Amino acid sequence: MPQTFNQQASVLIIDDEPQIRKFLDIALRAQGYQVHVAETGMKGLETLATRGADLLILDLGLPDMEGQAVLTEMRQWSDIPVIVLSARPDENQKIKLLDAGANDYVTKPFSIQELCARIRVLFRNKSQQSEHNIIFNDGQLFVDVAEHVVKLAGEEIVLTKKEFQLFALLIRHQGKIVTQKQIMNELWGITHEEDTHYLRILLKKLRTKIGDSAATPHYIFTIAGVGLRFCE
Repeated sequence: MPQTFNQQASVLIIDDEPQIRKFLDIALRAQGYQVHVAETGMKGLETLATRGADLLILDLGLPDMEGQAVLTEMRQWSDIPVIVLSARPDENQKIKLLDAGANDYVTKPFSIQELCARIRVLFRNKSQQSEHNIIFNDGQLFVDVAEHVVKLAGEEIVLTKKEFQLFALLIRHQGKIVTQKQIMNELWGITHEEDTHYLRILLKKLRTKIGDSAATPHYIFTIAGVGLRFCE
């Protein structure tokens, strides 16, 4: 079963063709992946911003915006691997997409065996580039940043990709204030600096899962008008 950071890897599919979405959903779940689907570019970006993913499969022909525009937008705040699907075997377009941040390019029609092999290669490359390990353990809360493992009182907690991304950012800067602007830029990109409701929703969910409280915080402290600080 495919594994990423000791968790079931998640794949986001952005494609407007129902049959393609269904085919990929079934095939990738059979391979052990978590799968999220979106039929438009905007819905896909929203899903990626709020839920996160380990890999994106992106169709170019979307009803609301070009796939390349989706790629350009998400590359401002996400470095996950991207496989582009296209029915247009255009060499110049392929070069442009790879230059814009795509990791691989698959022309329709394609075999699921080939696609899964390409996914495995991208995950393998990603794991080889994993960050220097940071571990927090106070006897109650345990966090292994590189392995993406969080435990509370010995019980493993399942965080979404975005929840963990926020938590890891705060832990990496333990004892220091991380400004709201810095958090928004790192998690969602400079074009989303004003979308602070994303952060409020994410923080509330994260606090609930780790047994923290905004009123009487033990781990995550809010510095009014400035940002957040993970405990000393």
